[in-house]
Amino acid sequence: MEAYDIPADALSISEETIKKSRFITLLAHTEGSEAARAFVQQVRREHPDARHHCWAWVAGSPSDSQQLGFSDDGEPSGTAGKPMLAQLIGAGIGEITVVVVRYYGGIMLGTGGLVKAYGGGVQQGLKQLSRRRKVPMQPFILECDYALHGDIERLLQRHAGKIIETHYLDHITLQLALPFGQSEAFQRDLTDISRGTLELRAADK
Repeated sequence: MEAYDIPADALSISEETIKKSRFITLLAHTEGSEAARAFVQQVRREHPDARHHCWAWVAGSPSDSQQLGFSDDGEPSGTAGKPMLAQLIGAGIGEITVVVVRYYGGIMLGTGGLVKAYGGGVQQGLKQLSRRRKVPMQPFILECDYALHGDIERLLQRHAGKIIETHYLDHITLQLALPFGQSEAFQRDLTDISRGTLELRAADK
């Protein structure tokens, strides 16, 4: 799994009025489909009088097609959710949900106007959005003697890993996280410092 961009802020909001209709674009960092759905429901509660709450999400990695979703929420089919999702995919950003709230102004925009309004709102929102890089991590278990604990901590720093949890008994059990693709290099260095006595174990085994 490769690193990818995600929103750096919890929420970003932009707004414009097109032919008397008010369009509010809300972009949020949402990790997973459940968080994405919860954000959509939150926006619905906050804007109960709006005519439409159209949405789209890339709930995981941009390369994971299983975590995509969109809805036109009563607008003509293909005029809202799809162009919104197309903007998110084109931006190559993950863990993001966008809801465009429309307060209807009484003037019909037509299908082309709607596509431009919804897609354009997301495009503008993405321009204002701060991003940060997410490096997917893989969990491991490592058991070691107390004497090697410091060396292992330094080794983790070198490989951009981190300790999730530590259990101290007659030996130390560490729950670790390493960037995807780093485990083999980490194990080679671990073999060197422990003279072949220590071995990483996948956390799910």
